[in-house]
Amino acid sequence: MSELLARTREICKMFEIKPARSKGQNFLINEKIYDDIIKAANINKQDIVLEVGPGLGFLTAKLSKVAGRVIAVELDDQLANYLQMAVDAQDLENVEIINQDILKLNLANYIPSGKTFKVVANLPYNITSIFLRSYLSASYKPESMTLMLQKEVAERIVATPPDMSLLAVSVQCYCEPEIIREVKAGNFWPEPEIDSCVIKFNIKPKLVSEDDKIFFRLVRSGFSSKRKMLKNNLAAGLKMKSSELEKEIIKLGLDPKIRAEQLSLENWRKLVAAFSSFVV
Repeated sequence: MSELLARTREICKMFEIKPARSKGQNFLINEKIYDDIIKAANINKQDIVLEVGPGLGFLTAKLSKVAGRVIAVELDDQLANYLQMAVDAQDLENVEIINQDILKLNLANYIPSGKTFKVVANLPYNITSIFLRSYLSASYKPESMTLMLQKEVAERIVATPPDMSLLAVSVQCYCEPEIIREVKAGNFWPEPEIDSCVIKFNIKPKLVSEDDKIFFRLVRSGFSSKRKMLKNNLAAGLKMKSSELEKEIIKLGLDPKIRAEQLSLENWRKLVAAFSSFVV
């Protein structure tokens, strides 16, 4: 790790790159973790890889050796310029550097229609939620995503009842998330204040059988007030009497005092089937 740290500091000094905490610019300096990310992503020469936040390009170079094509998207102008120089110097012909905001990127301009792709990313923590929402709910979804996320967020995503959250339900509807490994803060330079996790998202071919909008309106209503029981939250959201909701909840075989965080995905599907006509 010390060799990679020395290289990182040297590059930053040479090209006057000053990592900005506000942009989540903490560079991974552990070679083993880069290799673990690639192994988890299960990439082969037929794959198109969308890399988000390539940083100084250490992972980019490794991806180029195993993937058919790598599209590396970097928002920071200075880093993008350095990456282009590094790609040219290493003659990485299957790597394309895109200097854009990943949240505004039109994938159709870079990935042919009908082609599958995989996402590998060391996401800036401040865009995690919107990135997941955008890419998991898009009509053109990736085959899988292997991401470096804040440890606390990763643990919330893979939670099971009775510790579910709106985030967990939303993500698990689209995919099967799995934490691959923990990454301590000391594996980055500059060192962040929190630990991270590598987490893989295996995308499901279909979200849910019910209408997506109805499903999420009901789920949002259920989680609207953490301290309240499910029946009270749904009563407010669906404009129904709590007593009426309680009867229906019991019919579904659930405890009338149950809270949203105690429900499984299957429970939510049953609720949607029972109450979809009341969702406006």
